[in-house]
Amino acid sequence: MPLAPANQPQLIRSSQKDDYYQTYLKNNANEVFQAFTGSRQWLKWRKEVELLSDLAYYSLTTFSGYQTLGEEYVNVVQVDPTKRRVPSLTRRGAFILFHTFAPYLLDKLLVCVGNELESEDRPGAHRDSPSCWNPMFYIKAWVQKAMGTLTENQRKNLVPVLYAVQQGITIIHRIHVALFYIYSSYYHISKRAAGISYLRVLSGPRDERAIRNSYRLLGAVSLLQLAITLVLQANNLRQRQRARQEWRQHRNLPSSSQAVSSPSSRTSRCILCLEERRHATATPCGHLFCWECITEWCSNKSECPLCREKFQPHRLVYLRGYK
Repeated sequence: MPLAPANQPQLIRSSQKDDYYQTYLKNNANEVFQAFTGSRQWLKWRKEVELLSDLAYYSLTTFSGYQTLGEEYVNVVQVDPTKRRVPSLTRRGAFILFHTFAPYLLDKLLVCVGNELESEDRPGAHRDSPSCWNPMFYIKAWVQKAMGTLTENQRKNLVPVLYAVQQGITIIHRIHVALFYIYSSYYHISKRAAGISYLRVLSGPRDERAIRNSYRLLGAVSLLQLAITLVLQANNLRQRQRARQEWRQHRNLPSSSQAVSSPSSRTSRCILCLEERRHATATPCGHLFCWECITEWCSNKSECPLCREKFQPHRLVYLRGYK
């Protein structure tokens, strides 16, 4: 029976089929758990139920030495790096841990760190902890202990680092998928880490060259799109940093009410803070706001709050002495 490396369409269809059955298993497990424990406990343990569902699916298939339903659907088999033997039990177990348990732990860790950074409590203060039966108990205890040793300034500096890590994980996944399109090697990072690839049974003449070339083109386009996205995000970050620097530069200027004394009216109020404008600033479309209000707004949305006209923060005009 002739064998050949599996191509991109087969691996994608196999993954989609596995995702379908895993989703079906998760939905049923969630329904049963919710029916027996109630919605409150289900919301608390939903991630753990989904984790156990994934572990059960791969334990009954890959870990037991059988094909998954997706692999059976497209007629591919797992092999180790030698391409001559099926993966060992250790290699299959490592793949299951990387594919199911590692993303769960990483997600919980990032959520805990984010919650600690957003907490208004002072570092090292007492916080309510979940039950010791909950896996989050140990993660939260470790995170709280580590965060308690940081100063307030260090905690503030850690916020952009956390955001960069979250964005970096997404970027790594996108790069990995693009490389899969180009080289047709590993569709999942977990399989790359475990060294598990696929062979398929030759079932007839096919234009393999055309298939692989089309996916290589898709991979190149994906990398180009990712590069453009990163450039745009970097440019947006520079604009936001520039707006913050300008805000720090002008926040101690005398208020416009001191520069030009006149009775306040509705026309001199900022629609963002609903108070009399301080350090009046004009957008390119001609609307007026407080300098602090509009720069803070532009750090989230680069558009006018009134007419929604798009503009870059550096186009804001500070009107010195204008009320």
